Order: sequence, then C-alpha cells, then structure tokens
Amino acid sequence: MYQMYAGGHMIEVERVQTGVRMEKRLLKVLKGFAELKDITLGDLLEGIVLHAFEGKSPFGKESLAQIGELKKIYGMTLHASDSHKLKEKAA
Repeated sequence: MYQMYAGGHMIEVERVQTGVRMEKRLLKVLKGFAELKDITLGDLLEGIVLHAFEGKSPFGKESLAQIGELKKIYGMTLHASDSHKLKEKAA
C-alpha cells in the first residue's frame, strides 16, 4: 500500500506493477519530465490520468515549456491527433 497526498492528507492506495507498451520517444519525454519534477514515472502517469478523467489539464505553462524542450531533445514529433493511429514497426 502507498499513500497519495490530497488536500492536506494522504490517501492510502494499492498500486500494482504493469507492463505497458508505449512509443519510445514519448516514454523518454515522460521519464525526463518525471526526473525534472523529482517524482516517479508512476506518480506522473497517475496525475495525468486523474486530471484527464476530470477534464482538467495536468500541466501549467512552465511544465508545458519543459515538456516542449524534452520533446526537442528526444525528437518526439507526435501530437494528440496522432493518438490511436500508431502501429508497431515491423521487426
């Protein structure tokens, strides 16, 4: 069990290990951003998803600028409009 911070108190949750496959450059950007914020990749993904579930943006202007720089560093050219259109490269 782990605890998450919520409005002044911690919420106890149960986390599970998952083997999610993700586009390589996207993962590099996410890992780099998590490192900048000194949080785990799992914490970052939880935050993104919880915000999305409520129709809220998970990132402010400063964070978006940092993500933009990471996208340049890792050569990530994908956009939201590309989601659900990605396929694996042939082996």
